[in-house]
Amino acid sequence: MRKQYRSEIVLEDSFAEDPMAQFAVWFQQASLSHIFEPNAMVVSTSTRDGRPSSRTVLLKQFDDRGFVFFTNYGSRKAREIAENPSAALLFPWHPIARQVVVTGTAVRTGRDETAAYFRSRPHGSQLGAWASDQSQVIASRAELDRRYAELADRYPEGEQVPVPPEWGGIRVVPETVEFWQGHENRLHDRLRYVREGGKWRLERLCP
Repeated sequence: MRKQYRSEIVLEDSFAEDPMAQFAVWFQQASLSHIFEPNAMVVSTSTRDGRPSSRTVLLKQFDDRGFVFFTNYGSRKAREIAENPSAALLFPWHPIARQVVVTGTAVRTGRDETAAYFRSRPHGSQLGAWASDQSQVIASRAELDRRYAELADRYPEGEQVPVPPEWGGIRVVPETVEFWQGHENRLHDRLRYVREGGKWRLERLCP
């Protein structure tokens, strides 16, 4: 199973001075390419002793401070981040032969930021955040549905749902951001921003 990537060469002088500005450009292009959920990203974390785990989540915000997703703080990824804040993100934009890889430090967002996002979620998703003790063992699907139904009765559509105390945002503050563009003969472009103090350095990696 092999596919030749046919894309334009990516040169350093076409890139922005900082990775978040460049990510905004590529993210918009991915969105305009009708990729299904271009904000889907693989989040990799590890325990204190280095046992890794990965899962796909949705990017909800990004700015100069980093990349934000939301989760239950009792989930496996949040527990691992509490033990070991080093994390990696991967945006797999396969239809346009691109990917973005981020490494950095994961920190919790403030409660005001969490509450603002929670209020923007659909009513059903707000209830789901309460119904699910994420990553914990549950007896059956029926048990999960029962929890949700009880919450739906307690907080009907149109009634404000409180923000769960153990639910909130995680921001990955980048230390490196690599932009990968696939090309023919596996001669891919790999341009990586590396944080040095308060500035960013752009370097090219062999494919």
